Amino acid sequence: MAGNSSRRGAVKRTGKGNPTAGSGGRVRRGLEGRGPTPKAVDREGHVAQKKRRRAERTAPRRSTRPRPGGDAEWVAGRNAVVEALRAGIPVTAVYVAEGAERDGRLREVFRVAADRGISLLEVARVELDRLTDGAVHQGLAARVPPYEYAHPDDLLVRATEAGEPPLVVALDSVTDPRNLGAVVRSAAGFGAHGVLVPERRSAGMTASAWKTSAGAAARVPVAQATNLTRQLRAYQDAGCMVVGLAADGDVALPDLDLARGPLVLVVGAEGGGLSRLVAETCDQLVSIPMAHDVESLNAGVAAGVALYAIDRARAHGRDRR
Repeated sequence: MAGNSSRRGAVKRTGKGNPTAGSGGRVRRGLEGRGPTPKAVDREGHVAQKKRRRAERTAPRRSTRPRPGGDAEWVAGRNAVVEALRAGIPVTAVYVAEGAERDGRLREVFRVAADRGISLLEVARVELDRLTDGAVHQGLAARVPPYEYAHPDDLLVRATEAGEPPLVVALDSVTDPRNLGAVVRSAAGFGAHGVLVPERRSAGMTASAWKTSAGAAARVPVAQATNLTRQLRAYQDAGCMVVGLAADGDVALPDLDLARGPLVLVVGAEGGGLSRLVAETCDQLVSIPMAHDVESLNAGVAAGVALYAIDRARAHGRDRR
């Protein structure tokens, strides 16, 4: 029968087994839905997908890039990094953005990093933006590890090992890290055995404090106290006299008779001064004589003046012996 020839190449007219015959088959499949339209970035050959792939190729791989420590601090900017290295801040790594313009500051950083064995890492600029939390880094940043605070008792041990009467500076509500750095610097200059700060509502040893201390933070330990008042009482139990600086102190600083013995000097914030509980804990409140038109000194200056007076009194006592 015509159309049903079994000859090789003949066309089979029945629709059985042939999806192209009739109204079904390929036409029916073409009418079926294809589901939701994929997003542009998922569509093969789309401009958006090409851009995403290009970005993935150029972006840094997070798994292989160095990441900051949990409490690490960042010093960002060329001048800031140079000053940090000059001040002796314990930088653990220096990060340079790819393609950063070389200048005298960058060359100095490279030289110092090589001399001190500091890691020098080149990262993408976008990665440096992320590490420094969007700071203006000028293609250069340094990572500073979290400061390791001493135990408050270590400050007395340090004095005992030196064969000297303890001299500790305690800060009450001083929140400016530059003031803390200045106090550490004065403590190193006038023979104090350490600085005590509260854990809360107080400045910590940040990169700014390190820089202000001009390297003294590497020589004078800073301890943290969970409760400042409780620690001052512990120092009293250990034989120290606790003296607080106050504008309305009963004794003027030059007349302080306690300077030659074991002493804890407490310095409050400018304006607010000592808190009530700390003032009540002190064995004596002393004042720094000043002209009437100057109401108060900041913590760094006040501590420096008081430590100088105490150092002179102790030196005079040694000369008399």
